[in-house]
Formats: sequence, C-alpha cells, structure tokens
Amino acid sequence: MYYDPYQFDFVSRLEENWQTIRAELDRLGSNDFVPYPEKYLLQKRTGWEIFGIYFLGVKIDVNCELCPETAKLVKSVPGMITAGFSRLAPGAHIVPHAGKPTNVFRCHLGLDVPEKCAMRVATEIKQWVNGKGMVFDDTSEHEAWNLSDRHRDILLLDFRIPEGFEVIRASQH
Repeated sequence: MYYDPYQFDFVSRLEENWQTIRAELDRLGSNDFVPYPEKYLLQKRTGWEIFGIYFLGVKIDVNCELCPETAKLVKSVPGMITAGFSRLAPGAHIVPHAGKPTNVFRCHLGLDVPEKCAMRVATEIKQWVNGKGMVFDDTSEHEAWNLSDRHRDILLLDFRIPEGFEVIRASQH
C-alpha cells in the first residue's frame, strides 16, 4: 500500500533538491547503468536498469563520486539502506511481485517521467511525477510499466520504517 510521503521528513528534502539530483542523473551515460539483476521480474527479461549509489548500506564509491550531491542527500535519509537511479525502458513492464516482509519501505522520486508510465501497489495505480516522491510498502503486490517511447528515470531508495510507525499490511485490511 502507498503511504503519505510527507510523514517522512526526508521526502520534502529530496523534492526540494530534485533538480540537483536530476542534473547529476543527466550527466550519466547509458553505459553507467547496469541491468537489474532479477530478470524474472521483467516481462521481456530486459528493460530495467539501475545505477547504484548505496547497496545494503554500503557506499558505491565510484558512483558517489559521479553524483556527489545525490549521494549526500540519500546518506542523510534516516535508516537508508539502498539508493540509486532506476531506469525503465520504453515498453518495459515489471511484472506483479511482492517483497518479503521486512521493516523497510521504498521511496520513489520522479526525475524524468514521460506520460504513460505508472505503478500499481495493491489495488491503487499512481503515475510518477517529476520532483514528487511516493512511499510504499514493498511487501504489497506491485508492478510498474512504461508505455511511452522514452525511458523513465526515478530515484529509488529503501529505508527502515521508523520505530513506532504504524504499518498496515495489505493482509490486515
């Protein structure tokens, strides 16, 4: 399920700095991205690429040097675990799937989003918006698609759910 992103202070900071993040993304070349490793999530086994900045709390030094402002911003996110750019190719579809139950939420910040790109979490479909964040529970079934003729780029980050935050899992409705 989706959560109100403004319950998390860092979302506003990311939104305030989205153009700085986008400028660093724009300086990257297509060869800086790598295919997402879990190809079973893709309908055609291709079309989803990532540029990692942090992975499981470990800084990816060379990528942080390429995107220093973005690296500083995501490092300041309380409980940040993983962060990077996610690129979805034209026509790509990430098939319905759900993460394993954890104490982690996912945040997406729209950076370069054409029309005809959207994501479904549980039963709710939302479109990414440039400069706007969304937060969702990865354990809810979700899928994403890009029906446009150009790639879609977002900042993707996983963060620990703050202590005391009331989590409502889809199965609890």
